[in-house]
Amino acid sequence: MARLVHVIGAGLSGLAAAVQLQRRGARVVLHEAAPHAGGRCRSYFDIKLNATIDNGNHLVLSGNHATLSYAKAIGAADELVGPTQPEFPFMDLRSGARWTVKLSPGRVPGWIFDSAARVPGTMPADYLSLAPLLFAKPGRTMQQTMRTNGRLWDALINPLFLAVLNVDPREGSAVLAGNVLKETLLAGGQACRPLVARNGLGHVFVDPALRLLQYGGVEIKLGSRVREIGFTGTDSKTRVTSLDFEDGRVDVGPNDGVVLAVPPNAAQQLVPGISAPNEFRAIVNAHFAIDPPLAFNPMTGLLNGTAEWLFAFDGRLSVTISGADRLLDTPRETLAQTIWQEVAKAARLPVERMPTWQIVTEKRATFAAVPSQENLRPATRTRWSNLMLAGDWIANGLPATIEGSIRSGQKAADLLMNPSMNSSVQR
Repeated sequence: MARLVHVIGAGLSGLAAAVQLQRRGARVVLHEAAPHAGGRCRSYFDIKLNATIDNGNHLVLSGNHATLSYAKAIGAADELVGPTQPEFPFMDLRSGARWTVKLSPGRVPGWIFDSAARVPGTMPADYLSLAPLLFAKPGRTMQQTMRTNGRLWDALINPLFLAVLNVDPREGSAVLAGNVLKETLLAGGQACRPLVARNGLGHVFVDPALRLLQYGGVEIKLGSRVREIGFTGTDSKTRVTSLDFEDGRVDVGPNDGVVLAVPPNAAQQLVPGISAPNEFRAIVNAHFAIDPPLAFNPMTGLLNGTAEWLFAFDGRLSVTISGADRLLDTPRETLAQTIWQEVAKAARLPVERMPTWQIVTEKRATFAAVPSQENLRPATRTRWSNLMLAGDWIANGLPATIEGSIRSGQKAADLLMNPSMNSSVQR
């Protein structure tokens, strides 16, 4: 008989775990406390904008192999779209200057020797400042590891790693930054093409996964919140024995497994003694109901302003601001006016005609990707042989990203289904 696995949490990591478990022949029950799946990676209809928007403007890179394989597995690979070339347009809001960083397709970084492809005002030698990140030591920040000033830092490194780490890059974990660097820029331009959800995150990562799981016989229970997890056994053979939900208790048999894919605070309430990040950073997204100008770039980096990345969708211009705790007390109308002035300048639109807008704030968008918080991330395995942890906050070598979340879920599923790796002590 196939092994029964309970997946607790239907966010991206839980969905990835459930899909992987299904592919490996397990019987799966998927539980989600909310009335909908997707967690922080979902789409919803906004009445004010009269449009479906995402909970955040998430970006995927063509080198995010776990993400692309997951999308392919659930039949949604064609929902991620982007330019055919690894190019990143930028605009300096202060000076009005515009340029495009054009990475070389292969691993050889020929673009840094081309003045028309690299950041204006930089020289090839400047890019060597990134090299120390490849050998970063645990516990050190980017500022302690590499040069964090100058034209290259201001115009490329800082905005890119601010988006990836969601903290001031100078304070960010050099190890996490180095791992991202290895999988993107160091892997060549074809690993760096930006991809966005053509019809929203739900159409890429959530709805197709739910259909696949349901078609494969997975029992999906929305509005099913676990209140307590029962444990038993000796120190060497401890395991989960029960799951107590609001509508009743479920026994977990000797051969059954559990993947706990919930936020860190919920995990700590359910599982005794696990460590978890306890500092978080906000992300602010602003949406404007207006058609982008003809042939406007799908994504543009903005420097020296409040807005940081401008996304162009059908009927909408959207802005993402990372590490946005400083903006949490700003009145929404004031913030919308400030951002619109920058969007209008970047898109060459009349600034006096601010369209219908919406501000979406995620106060605890990601854990703070600083060394002290990185050290609090627990391993996938726990000291209970049939319990695995999943989530973007679990130690996976990456910051809190879509790629890290999917990898975490897939790893939890693989470890649980591998009979030769059935015991471990959590970090």
